[in-house]
Amino acid sequence: MTTSTNDWLKARARQGAPEWSVVIADAQTAGRGRHGHAWESAPGNLHLSVLVRPQGDAATWGRLPLLAGLAVAEAIAGLGVEPALKWPNDVQVADRKVAGVLVESTSAGGALESAVIGVGINVASVPAGLDAEARTHAACLAEMMTAPDLPEIAAAVLARMRVWYHRLAADGSGDMIAAWRARALPWWGRHVEAKAGDDVLRGRAIDVDENGALVLLRDDGTTFLVHAGEVRELRPYGAPSFHP
Repeated sequence: MTTSTNDWLKARARQGAPEWSVVIADAQTAGRGRHGHAWESAPGNLHLSVLVRPQGDAATWGRLPLLAGLAVAEAIAGLGVEPALKWPNDVQVADRKVAGVLVESTSAGGALESAVIGVGINVASVPAGLDAEARTHAACLAEMMTAPDLPEIAAAVLARMRVWYHRLAADGSGDMIAAWRARALPWWGRHVEAKAGDDVLRGRAIDVDENGALVLLRDDGTTFLVHAGEVRELRPYGAPSFHP
């Protein structure tokens, strides 16, 4: 048990831990998700963090959150369940969240020095500490199949992460973004609301760009790029859509 696998590994990164150092905890006492949200970390679920030390263009590595979400989705798909990705990196099955990703990076001299990729997957249970609304939109793999062995799914996540990491390092961003789109929720062309800090933006979600930003088409015909934030659909599924 630890407070947070990300915090534990970030401390080791500052001490010189090598790339692909991994920590897995059976539970966390202070796990968190994106934007400071608490991540309930029940025993029997997967709580994993991995350290990478990207080289080259920092803009390339701004795609890490999408890469990590894609790797988790592919690992879950390998178990026989069909997941979908909600921008930027939530993993859902049947419109309910089963996994999330938190990427925290450290820069030095304007260059990306390291990044810790945290992954939380509800394997055995939906954490009991969630509020009623969050529980309604959460699921666990054990509800859909015999719960996989934690080392097995951790190995699958890391394997897919390495594949896409090395592909991205070799300038394979187009392949990665295309693979992410193929697993995205079918909401292209639909109205969404994006909360980025104190800003609330509304428009139609029409694509993700080559850097992984969500492209919104606003009512005045202009487009806006959302690089980070929380997004929700404003219209029920079933409306006409198109694909980028």
